[in-house]
Amino acid sequence: MPVSRRGLLAGTAVAGAALAVPGTASAAPSAPIGVKIGPGDARYQDLVSRGQNRRFVGTPDYIRVIRSPQDAVAAVQEAVRSGKRIAVRGGGHCFEDFVDSSDIEVVLDMSTNNDITWDPQYRAFSVGSGAILENLYKELFFGWGLTVPAGGCLGVGVGGHFAGGRYGPLSRKYGSVVDHLYGMEVVVVDARGRARTVVATRDNEHRDLWWAHTGGGGNFGVVVRYLLRSSGSTGRTPEESLPKAPAALRSTVLVYDWSKTTQADFVRTMRNWFTFFEQHNTPDSPYATLYAPFVITQKKAGQFLLSTQIDAAAPNSEQLMNAFNAAITTGVQAEPQTIDMGAGPFLHLTMERSIGETATPSRGKYKAAYLKKGYTDEQIVAMYNGLTDPDYNGPESSILLVPYGGKVNTVPSNATAAAQRDVVCKMVLTASWESAADDAMHLAWARKVYGDIYRATGGAPVPNATNAGSYINYPDTDLADPAYNKSGVPWHDLYYLGNYPRLQQIKSKWDPRNVFHHKLSIEPA
Repeated sequence: MPVSRRGLLAGTAVAGAALAVPGTASAAPSAPIGVKIGPGDARYQDLVSRGQNRRFVGTPDYIRVIRSPQDAVAAVQEAVRSGKRIAVRGGGHCFEDFVDSSDIEVVLDMSTNNDITWDPQYRAFSVGSGAILENLYKELFFGWGLTVPAGGCLGVGVGGHFAGGRYGPLSRKYGSVVDHLYGMEVVVVDARGRARTVVATRDNEHRDLWWAHTGGGGNFGVVVRYLLRSSGSTGRTPEESLPKAPAALRSTVLVYDWSKTTQADFVRTMRNWFTFFEQHNTPDSPYATLYAPFVITQKKAGQFLLSTQIDAAAPNSEQLMNAFNAAITTGVQAEPQTIDMGAGPFLHLTMERSIGETATPSRGKYKAAYLKKGYTDEQIVAMYNGLTDPDYNGPESSILLVPYGGKVNTVPSNATAAAQRDVVCKMVLTASWESAADDAMHLAWARKVYGDIYRATGGAPVPNATNAGSYINYPDTDLADPAYNKSGVPWHDLYYLGNYPRLQQIKSKWDPRNVFHHKLSIEPA
């Protein structure tokens, strides 16, 4: 069975997406602010259409293109003074309408604020919050042979990606991206309405603001740049400040034919995958660099895929890969087609296997969860029933299972705002479609399947021995709606677990006027 690149990537764009983030104290700058780009400007439509979920396209009064901290301070100050709602766009991958909402009057576009340099003052890499992952990977790798355990969607902006507590193919080896986040420069607004910049790091007097950005999302101000230096590194030289990139990756693809996949085979396959990662979830495992997302597209797509990579320099990497594939297919009657992609250079393979940006993004609904261990057979059957529903026509829709844990789990839950530190994997359910006329059908499908998977816990991944809530960079406003979340557990406990009260206190301190808010924003204490 041939497998196309489109098939390989179907449903995986979610793996790199991020929550859009409203981005040494200083006075407001005297530098001139960029022009207001309003509806009559030729740039307006391009700027308001940058969002990757076409269910939402905003109509702000104007947009400011931010090129510096001074630009950001002036733009925020002007908007606050005039009482206008602010939102910030980095890469444009917010899944909900936190930027493209009808009540947003001013959008700060960070896309040209994208410099990536070494900052000798802070002994860290300085990354403009408008930089995208593709450029970050290339700069770090070609400049210093380094990388970060960030996501697999090349067009994602670091602005929301980092602050939401992001992850990627190397997280099981190197941890969450926030474990390499030394600091950030943020435009904040005080109780008097005065905008200013603050540099917060993990070891200066503004450590609370740093902590809030290690998984607290876009709630406290406008991030204009990040400072990257791994926890435990002194930053004496750039080369020792972030993880070394692998020299090469080895990869395979298992292609499953839906027409041959019975319910029994599906359950066994999923059970094999869950069991494998439960048994190989320590940072010192020989499988620590194994990344094997299961891209389970809806039946009308014809096939679904297990796409796997491992550091080719790992001892016996080829044997490890073969043993993994054998473990996944054990007891399965209709075995998948195995495509051995061989080994290749790290950055080349990373680019090839990543999700490129599309000029024609679709409409979507995304629902996610963390798992401490695999689903029950009943939950796997709920997945199967949803994906094979004969009345649903959604070939671009999918359920994505992503390995997680490993090094991530060595950090205490309260050490960063990203609280889920005892997990095995993530699940992301995606409904994807083209026409607004089909909104109701696809939304209903996504809500039903997710509700069926979590029927025993009121339609939500309530934290317990199996579940660890959900992931704020895959925001889902349904979790704040009792029509869908019938568990009685509030949305913020699902996303932040026990860290929410501390985030509220920091919100009260750094954004006392609640300037930066959206439908799932942190409420001041």
